[in-house]
Formats: sequence, C-alpha cells, structure tokens
Amino acid sequence: MCILEIITYYYPHWTGLTAYAQRLAEGFVRRGHRVTVLTSRYQPELLPEEVHNGVRILRLPVLTRLSRGVIMPSFPWAAWRLIRQHDVVQMHTPLLEAPLITALSCLAGRPAVFTHHGDLVMPDSPYEQFVERVVTALMVQALKSCAHITVHSLDYAEHSDFLWPFHEKLSCIYPPVEIPHPGLEAAQAWRRDLGLEGKKLVGFAGRFVEEKGFDYLLQAIPLVRRELPEAMFLYAGERFVVYEQFYQKWEHLLEANEETILIMGLIRDRQRLADFLAMCDLFVLPSRTDCFPSVQIEAMLCGTPVVCTDIPGAREAVKATGMGCLVPPHNPEALAEGIVELLGDSSPHLRTREQIRKVFNTEHSLSEYEALLKRLTGNRDHD
Repeated sequence: MCILEIITYYYPHWTGLTAYAQRLAEGFVRRGHRVTVLTSRYQPELLPEEVHNGVRILRLPVLTRLSRGVIMPSFPWAAWRLIRQHDVVQMHTPLLEAPLITALSCLAGRPAVFTHHGDLVMPDSPYEQFVERVVTALMVQALKSCAHITVHSLDYAEHSDFLWPFHEKLSCIYPPVEIPHPGLEAAQAWRRDLGLEGKKLVGFAGRFVEEKGFDYLLQAIPLVRRELPEAMFLYAGERFVVYEQFYQKWEHLLEANEETILIMGLIRDRQRLADFLAMCDLFVLPSRTDCFPSVQIEAMLCGTPVVCTDIPGAREAVKATGMGCLVPPHNPEALAEGIVELLGDSSPHLRTREQIRKVFNTEHSLSEYEALLKRLTGNRDHD
C-alpha cells in the first residue's frame, strides 16, 4: 500500500502522539509499504523534505500558531496532490484540518482513517475555550465523512461524547509502545550520583499542562512525606509550553517542595529515559484527562509500577496489566494514599516485561492497523 499519514507535529518533535504516529509509519515501511508523512515545518531550521527511517517526510511552512495548532496556507494544495497519489489516508487527531482532509479524500475516492489520540481539552480561558469549540466542531464534521475511526481503547471511546455517536465505524487498537531495556547498573549509578541512595523515588513526567494534573501531585507531596519522609519526587518533562501558562500558576508549590522535588528536564534519549524509569520505585500519573499516556506503559516495561487516576483511557494500562493501582481523580489525599501504599509494598503489583508485552505488543498493533487499511483499500494490487 501507499499510505499517507497527516499529523501536525512529526519527527523530531516528541510527544506520545507523535511517537505513536512515527512508530506506525516506520512499522508500515518495515512491512513493505510506502509511507509519506505530511506535517508542519514547525521550526524553520527543519528540512522541507527528507527521508527518515524509510519514511518520506514533507513539511509545510507555518504562517502562525493557533493555540496548540498551526496554520499552513499551502496545506490544501499539498494535501490534494498527495491524497491522489496514495491508496489510503490516516490522519492523527486532534487536527484542525480534519474536515478538509476527509472532504478531499472523498473527492479523490480514497478512504480516510481518523486516528484519534484524545478529545481536545483546552485551558479554562475564553480564547482557549473558543478554540476548543471551533476545532471540535470541525472534527465532528470529519467524523461524519471519514471511512473509519480508530482510538486506543474501548474504555475511552465509550466515555467520549465526541466519539461514541460514531461507534459503528470505530475500532479500538492499542498503540505501539517501545522503550529499550533499562540498564539497571546505570540506573543505580545515577541514583548514587544524585545522592538518593536509601530514598523512595517517585517519578512523574510529561508536559506541565493542566490536563496532566501535576497540581494535584504537588498538593499530595506533603501528605506523602508526612508518612514517608524518605520519599523524593523526580520530574522529567517540559515545564514551559508556549500555549499554556500552567507551570507559572503552580510554580509556588514547586518552590514550597523544592527540597523534595528534583527536576530532571526533558529526557530525549530513549535509553536514558528507560534508566530514569527503572531508577524510580514508582511512577505517578495524576491526570485530569488522558486518552492513553505511553509513559506509564514505558514505566511498566522498565519494571516500575504505576499509580494512576481512575479516568477513562488513562486507567486502561493498570486495569489490563494489574501493574499498579487506581485512585480517584482530582483528589490529592487519595493520590497520596495510593503512593504511600505502593511505596510500602508494591510486590503484589509487579509484572515482568514479558507479561506486559503480552498485552501491549507493537507488532500486534501494527498487524491490526495493517489489516484495517488493507480492508479499506480493498486489498487491491498497486503500482
């Protein structure tokens, strides 16, 4: 097949969404398909066109940003040309251009797959709420005319007012998650270098934005320390994001807990990230909303159990593997209780990497997507 992937941010950008899309694209190439990614040239120094790991990447100039999205004036013409050159289109949403993509795909007689990575949830400001309503309305139009919809879990789909009205053309496929085996000696050496021997280490990671719920964790930290004074919290991620000032809002709590929180920064190296996760005794996901955060699967693959809020989508990994516990959302006290409980004894929740891989398997996910795309294209011969 000739597959066109459309996404706002692609390599070398790195979030869970872009990582999922990149693994799919490169996985399709390994299986003999031709893949083109149409994306934004979100940084001027990026090449307008290149091939990375067998995937052809076309980046369009950006005129301006619209909250988390971008405006690309040349997108309609580039999309129309590429859609006609490919057998099937897979768009990764939320995506401002989604209705245009489905309209052009219908016009060209190509099936369009709407791969959804999470309902759009914006900060509670008039401008951001306006953007959320407009983009969501546009994507609803895309849902009506796309050939098929995929999402990461049935749990998320059933609780999404955005997706569930279209459940008759929806498939649930776990996303591909990959991380190297951690270097346990390197992790122990890192712990020693940080002066954290004898401490209980709690990791958390991700962009410091409202949906990740880090403010609840910051409020829970003193409650945890009251029970376990040896507990330390390690944050790996980006504190400052251009479209949201959430870190600045809660910086005072970080400062109040500065002797308890160690800020590691964004860890881009995958081996280094694996070592970080293995160094932690526990990983915490205190999200308000989250479709399917890959970092908790990565933590499990590195041998680290998870405390996660009991919300649709995010809870899927703990429920499917048993490697952790779920706590009520929006509740610092419950979050602290879960952390203290697992730091006290996590043995009932531990699973091997092989057990996790039986549930979350990249090749199995690729096979499901490949079968879907072949069915939509009629599995016909291609030039």
